[in-house]
Amino acid sequence: MKLSLPTLLSLNGGYVDTAGFLALQGLFTAHVTGNFVTFGASMVLGTSGALAKLLALPVFCVVVICARLLGDSLAKAGAPVLRILLGLKLALLIIAAALAIHFGPFATGDGWQAILTGMVLVSAMAIQNAVHRVHLGTAPPTTLMTGTTTQIMIDVADLMRVVSPDARAALLSRLKRMSAAVGGFALGCAAAALSFLFAGVFCFLVPPVLAFFAIMIHVDDHSAENRPK
Repeated sequence: MKLSLPTLLSLNGGYVDTAGFLALQGLFTAHVTGNFVTFGASMVLGTSGALAKLLALPVFCVVVICARLLGDSLAKAGAPVLRILLGLKLALLIIAAALAIHFGPFATGDGWQAILTGMVLVSAMAIQNAVHRVHLGTAPPTTLMTGTTTQIMIDVADLMRVVSPDARAALLSRLKRMSAAVGGFALGCAAAALSFLFAGVFCFLVPPVLAFFAIMIHVDDHSAENRPK
């Protein structure tokens, strides 16, 4: 079965978030609001990386705004918006991998090297989140699974009741898409943990590869849509 673009983005989202958390002293690079919790923990426990956790949300917000404005400009110019934004994310992931390998491993999250690497990863994930909201709005989120998991459980409960065949078909279709998102994210988390365990900061070589395949899937899907029937 062909891997869909949203599922691959979920896989990469889970991978980048886990790899960043492990390598950068507890920094969430995709689920940035989680840094509120870890920032509070840093303040109380005196652990490193407090500045990076504090910077993550404003950096994320600024990049989302820039991605939105860039997308509008590209659309007005007739350029392939989604492909270019995915390409920018790929470029940022390549830069982040180079920084992590050159400066890592990071014994502390307070050094400028760790902060720079983390903010590049946050920027890449900000673009992914912006792309999802604007261009893949009907797909489940690719970096935050709480709401998706809640909806899966609600749909499972609804399937236990007596529902019409049409309603059952709609529920099963949504369950399939959401389960793929959660499964892809979980697989990415597990793969990142294993990669970091055995390869250290070289684990950051994987996200650019996944991002490249995401672009290829998008190009293939776009070509299929425009192919004469």
